[in-house]
Amino acid sequence: MKYFLALLVLLPCLAAQAQVTFQLTSVPANTPANATLYMAGSFNGWNPGSAAHTLTKNLDGSYQITLPQATGTIEYKFTRGAWSSVETNATNGSVPNRSYTFGSGPATVTHAILNWEDLAGGSSCSSSALSPNVRVMATSFAIPQLGRTRRVWLYLPNDYASTTTKRYPVLYMHDGQNVFDNCTSFSGEWGVDETLSQLQQQGLDATGSIVVAVDNDGQQRLNEYSPWNNPQYGGGQGDQYVDFLVQTLKPYIDANYRTLTGREYTSIAGSSMGGLISVYAALKYPAVYSKVGVFSPAFWFAEQPLFQYVQQHPANPATRFYFVSGAQESQTMVPLMQQMRDALQSGGVPAANLSFNTRADGQHAEWFWKREFAAAYQWLLPAATVTAAKAPHTALAFSAYPVPAKEAVSVQLPETVKEAKLEVLDSTGRVVLKGKVRAGQTVDVSKLAKGAYFLRLTAGKQQGSQALLKE
Repeated sequence: MKYFLALLVLLPCLAAQAQVTFQLTSVPANTPANATLYMAGSFNGWNPGSAAHTLTKNLDGSYQITLPQATGTIEYKFTRGAWSSVETNATNGSVPNRSYTFGSGPATVTHAILNWEDLAGGSSCSSSALSPNVRVMATSFAIPQLGRTRRVWLYLPNDYASTTTKRYPVLYMHDGQNVFDNCTSFSGEWGVDETLSQLQQQGLDATGSIVVAVDNDGQQRLNEYSPWNNPQYGGGQGDQYVDFLVQTLKPYIDANYRTLTGREYTSIAGSSMGGLISVYAALKYPAVYSKVGVFSPAFWFAEQPLFQYVQQHPANPATRFYFVSGAQESQTMVPLMQQMRDALQSGGVPAANLSFNTRADGQHAEWFWKREFAAAYQWLLPAATVTAAKAPHTALAFSAYPVPAKEAVSVQLPETVKEAKLEVLDSTGRVVLKGKVRAGQTVDVSKLAKGAYFLRLTAGKQQGSQALLKE
């Protein structure tokens, strides 16, 4: 009797973690005979060509894949190995993310594929809905650290063209396909352009921001978004990716657009694996980023090495972190997010710089992150006061470029600041160069040895800082 009662208790648990088979009962007639089909979703970082999620072709022409035991809800689509060959509907329009909750449905789920985007006479999707503020800055921007190229998107604030002397904060984002354009997204768009334009029009964003969004490489996404290898899923190229953002992309943006280059005005944000790599970037480059948007972070992917790194490399206390996720996204989502918040606080980040948010209806999906973006942005971006362990100070809105520098650095100050105290510190905190600078003045750094430095500018109660690399 005791065994029977125990079995009754255990059966719901077993059902909740049961395997499930996904079967494609039909595919378009023009599907190549040698085509390999894949399942991409929230469970594999939306990798459109994951070898571990290849479907098996049956003798009757159907395809199937069985996923291992799991809990919670997953979202997914089917592809032929790339997002350019993703499934579409009868009119070749986008198919909403499919979803399945383990333990709540049949052990076999059937689907029919109506079209493939690249084989249905061209997509019916149009990018005409894109805000005029958005442009593709480059279709193949070089990533020398990885020997690859990538499309990079750019959003410019509403008043960028009309106020030619104004400089702006910069927000760097990952998964660029999903940031602005539903046509290029693999699971929906965030609508960042519409959100920021509206905030500025409504007077809720006094400064405006430039947004730089870098596409992921479908095949390499998991590799690039984690510095550590997960034996099952990959990873390990995150170091090179964040080096690219800081050493290659940011210098280009600062040299070609009117940016506020200081750390107080430089932010980074992403979801899922993008949340993981955003936290890592802020820890590795505390002199570059001061604000981090962390949406439904995939901390599980590299849990042990990540938390070891947090302990060994405490965050700059003046860095602000905004965390948000759905309360039921997975068993580990909220606990690991909470563990990260606590680890950062233990390392010296004050509670005032840590915003922790869970939403009862939140899901691991773009629609959720789109909804939450405005709140995250408004909490993160106010840069007038920098809260740290010491007395708060007002952030100085300055620019210093080019970085890396060979001979000299040009300094731009706000119109209200006539002069500022400049200090250049080495890696030990020793001041190796100091002086007074005025707006537009060039600072000679030719005598500095090659290496990484920290540049600090002070004007009364205002202070700003940034990393300085001397070539």
